[in-house]
Amino acid sequence: MRALISGAGIAGLALANRLHHHGWEVHVVERAPGPRTQGYMIDFFGPGFEAITAMGLEPRLRELASPVEEFSYIDDRGRTTVSVDYTLFAKAVDGGMVSIMRPALEQLLRESTAGAVDLRYGTTVDRVTDGVVELSDATTLDVDLVVGADGVHSGIRSQIFGPDRGDVRYLGMQTGAFVFTDPTVFDQVRGRFVLTETLNRQMGFYGLDDGRVAVFTVFRTEDPALPEDPRAALRRTFAGMGDLAERALAHCPPSDEIYYDQVAQIDTPRWTDGHVALVGDAAYAVSLVAGQGASLGIAGAYVLAERLQAAPSVPEGLADYERRWRPVATGVQEAARDRVTEWFVPTRMVTLLLRRWGFRAMKLPGLDRILVGPLLPKRHRSVAELSA
Repeated sequence: MRALISGAGIAGLALANRLHHHGWEVHVVERAPGPRTQGYMIDFFGPGFEAITAMGLEPRLRELASPVEEFSYIDDRGRTTVSVDYTLFAKAVDGGMVSIMRPALEQLLRESTAGAVDLRYGTTVDRVTDGVVELSDATTLDVDLVVGADGVHSGIRSQIFGPDRGDVRYLGMQTGAFVFTDPTVFDQVRGRFVLTETLNRQMGFYGLDDGRVAVFTVFRTEDPALPEDPRAALRRTFAGMGDLAERALAHCPPSDEIYYDQVAQIDTPRWTDGHVALVGDAAYAVSLVAGQGASLGIAGAYVLAERLQAAPSVPEGLADYERRWRPVATGVQEAARDRVTEWFVPTRMVTLLLRRWGFRAMKLPGLDRILVGPLLPKRHRSVAELSA
């Protein structure tokens, strides 16, 4: 059996790993000219962590993870308003959580497929017709499966299911991320995950093992159009937020070295059609505010591969994958829209203060698990159960 996967991100590489494990010949194409170096720090837990463990990759995952000792908010004068021992979050999921840069998670999955799959950068899918895929490098492949793992702006989704169908649900925010070198800032955030306590906009900082500082930004805007110059947009939007922010903005790299996009979800009525499927953000982006996109991307890819292995035909396997996995993904999407967005980037001072008091209460004996638990939901069917 032969598969073509469009997208060498987290979901696409995870699927390539599992399909190869089950004996498939796998080809992966990626629009970008090489592995992405931009991205932000994520808390990786939940079904994706279960899938990584089942794939035998947990030891390497922990090697590439970045240790965090403290989670804290600061005001515009750099004063800590609230801090929480980060081990509380790991304990809430029984140790099944790491903090890791998205590029490092991609590296892990890329390593796991090295020499096992055909991976082509700078290549796109031009056309898919009746099991024949035409690529931009003039290659034609006869395949049994085509998978769009090519993100929120998926070309496969547009080709197969039709363009401009309103699949992208803009959540009223845009986000950017970059890394820079500044020893002064690094010393302030080493071993900590530091967030600004601000309304309608937020910056986060983390000191990486190599001495650099990783930054992510998110801000509210009604206009979904992306700026032509992300660097200028970030420097304009986040000015006046204190010394830490000003130093980061002064080191902001050129726009082509910044990860920048909408904060959005994908809500599409179908993920599968015959021998074609969508996975990860291309099918069910949950958005930055949900905090589980990477986890759901890997877990969804795992379930897809296992259901294909168990099914008598590719179309039946794809339909079973969608039937089993859609309720999980849509549940996370709905929770983010209904409960998380205002908490993540408050628009009102009362929300900001309630969040501050809630984090402070986590330090009280007996309240830590009660208050941390809802932030890191564990109540889902296991990946093993969904795949069986």
